Amino acid sequence: MPAGFGRLWTARTVSSLGDGVTHAALPLLALTLTRDPMALAVVTAAGTLPWLLFGVLGGALVDRWDRRRTMWVTDAARAALLAIPAGAAALDLLSIPLLAAVAFLLGLGGLFFDTAATAYLPDLLGRDPALLERANSRLRGAQTAASGFAGPPAGSALLALGRAVPLLADAVSFALSALLVRSLPAAPRPVPQARESLLRQARAGASYVFRDRLLLGLALRPAVGNIAFLAVETVLALFAHDRLGNDTFGFGLLLTAEATGGLLGAGIASFLGRRLGTGTGLTCTAAVEGLAILGLAAAPNPYVAGLALAVCGAGMGATMVLAPSLRQTIVPAHLMGRVASTSRMLSMCAAPFGAFLGGWLATTYDVRTPLYAAAGLLLAMTAVTATMTGNRRVEAALRAAAPADAPDLPASQAPAQATALGPGAPRPLAPGHARGPLRRSAEGPSWCVTNRCASGAGARRPACQERRVTDPGRAPGCG
Repeated sequence: MPAGFGRLWTARTVSSLGDGVTHAALPLLALTLTRDPMALAVVTAAGTLPWLLFGVLGGALVDRWDRRRTMWVTDAARAALLAIPAGAAALDLLSIPLLAAVAFLLGLGGLFFDTAATAYLPDLLGRDPALLERANSRLRGAQTAASGFAGPPAGSALLALGRAVPLLADAVSFALSALLVRSLPAAPRPVPQARESLLRQARAGASYVFRDRLLLGLALRPAVGNIAFLAVETVLALFAHDRLGNDTFGFGLLLTAEATGGLLGAGIASFLGRRLGTGTGLTCTAAVEGLAILGLAAAPNPYVAGLALAVCGAGMGATMVLAPSLRQTIVPAHLMGRVASTSRMLSMCAAPFGAFLGGWLATTYDVRTPLYAAAGLLLAMTAVTATMTGNRRVEAALRAAAPADAPDLPASQAPAQATALGPGAPRPLAPGHARGPLRRSAEGPSWCVTNRCASGAGARRPACQERRVTDPGRAPGCG
């Protein structure tokens, strides 16, 4: 890994810890001001509104701006922003409108930071598929541990020390993240484009996703998944209490089991990519998620339910490594911000439908019904997207994304190619050879390999030796 990745990982981990603190503290702060469920819902929903309102436009802006500067300025601004509610809490001036406004602005900052970070990572790692999978695995694992395990309990504990304390702690985390990100190496600026309106550029980014079946499949997975998972999340506490007999502590253990599975899934994602290929790996994780929710719906006791949630979390964790890594590899740098924000916006827009669906099904039928419906939806989505994100389509996208004049891969980078393409992928070319287009026949895939050896600097090339091979790695080198 490049040295800069360690600083980026530390910045994201510290920031995620602060996010976890605020995620627990904001609703609890609102609860000290009102018991009105609708007012509490406003504070919660305000944080997601920026993605619904400005998702694609935010991506277009990130594609115009320097990504590293966008990240550190955004975190510095969020650190300054949190000083306002912290001061209001100290002076006993907190209000629901103020908390909702803070949640909205923090969400807006998250939109710009997350989109810029997604677009910056491929530049930092040279768009290497294996490095991207390893990096996303580490980032995902750290995010889960910091925001899922450590952050919420820390937020609750800090709130007991004073209403301003958790907000100040999150402000410090944003400030540290900004300092670390500012020290990262500068990435190439996005390619300047013809003068177009921001709306037109945003529309171009969204069209790029919807016209590419692979990218559309990668976007549909979290969108449909959010409908299913929010339907489950809406009734999970009621299901655990009424059907499984869990108390508050037991419900917390169920959520911990899911988060633990997420850590495991993020850790084994690269292994799945190597063994199955990225496309087949994504299909398998989707099927695992659907079957796990089906097992949760039929669970007779908390132990089976905890196991089902852990398995589902593992599938989600692996998906959140494989899918972004593939997207970062195949999307052109100047479109990365718009493509990432479009995909994220689709998933965020789908979430409210899932929450409504879960509540309606539980009210109309039974508390288990949303779980069965979610499992059916996930399995149907698996069947629909299997061909959209299959290994063959992934292969074609990776070949199309590779620069035509890319140097031959050294042996040390062979795992990167194998991870992205899966079993049967060609080994790196021998020195002095170029791979032509893939052609398929009864004997299997083959590549046209051309000897590019020249007899010296400035000399005319000898007649090229062109032949068809099933393993370009065996082509003879320059003698």
